[in-house]
Amino acid sequence: MTELLGLRDVVRGFGGGTPVLNGITLSVQREEIVGLLGRNGAGKTTLLHLAMGMLHPHAGSVRVFGLSPREHPVAVKKRIGYVAEDQVLPPAAAIGDLFALHRKLFPSWDAALERQLTDRFGLRDLRRTMRTLSKGEARQVALVCAVCHRPGLLILDEPAGGLDPAARREFLETSIQLLNREGTSIIFSSHHMGDVERLGGRVVLLDGGIIRLDAELDALREQHCVAMIPRAPGLDQAAIARLPQCLRVRTVGNAFHAVFHGQPELVQWQLRDTLGVADARCERVPLEELFVELVGGERQEKAS
Repeated sequence: MTELLGLRDVVRGFGGGTPVLNGITLSVQREEIVGLLGRNGAGKTTLLHLAMGMLHPHAGSVRVFGLSPREHPVAVKKRIGYVAEDQVLPPAAAIGDLFALHRKLFPSWDAALERQLTDRFGLRDLRRTMRTLSKGEARQVALVCAVCHRPGLLILDEPAGGLDPAARREFLETSIQLLNREGTSIIFSSHHMGDVERLGGRVVLLDGGIIRLDAELDALREQHCVAMIPRAPGLDQAAIARLPQCLRVRTVGNAFHAVFHGQPELVQWQLRDTLGVADARCERVPLEELFVELVGGERQEKAS
């Protein structure tokens, strides 16, 4: 496997407080799709900005195509495509002028791919300026600019945020097709579980400055479960958290909710055999519910 992006023991903070990223190690290989999940402020955008060379780590190292994006910004950026929700292209610039600029910046620009995408997106009048476009159209222009030089790595930071469902699907399906056609790797962040499931691949969950979970999507569905354990005298979160393969425990009303890496039947047996809990309910859950269980806060209210 060829590593395109590598972070080793990366620490990055802001304002001297608790680091947003605290010892992150992550590797993205050629032709791999990696979805970054996490709550607002979990460090998803910070991680992607480090990969782009827009930020530098306070500790650890970042390598893209084997190079430091801070020390070799031009060489790295020539091989990266980037689209972000808050990305702003010059409002007065015409679509055609932006494409012409990118042709000059990137010798590998593929004019045939540009025509294919502009036809697909219905961007036929290249004289239109960015200020006249809808949010979805502007994001489509940004995607054309990001991919027509055939990047080895496509970085998408909440790329479909704010788009309607049809536009979201079109944007993501185009990204998938480009991956299949060009062998491009994709690392993307999103708050939408549907986006992650549609793109597939691998899921990395950031929480509390660390990587809480790193697994292939299919394995995540099949090999993780949530145990709902009634609260009882002598049973506390710490005892459950010490069990092998327990990823997180939180209190929800009159029960503990614990996420395990393991089959529901085996986890249920482990709870009964180790803690004497005979009435736990263990089950696989949808990705969105698993995400909530892993990063959700404590809810101490009494059950009705």
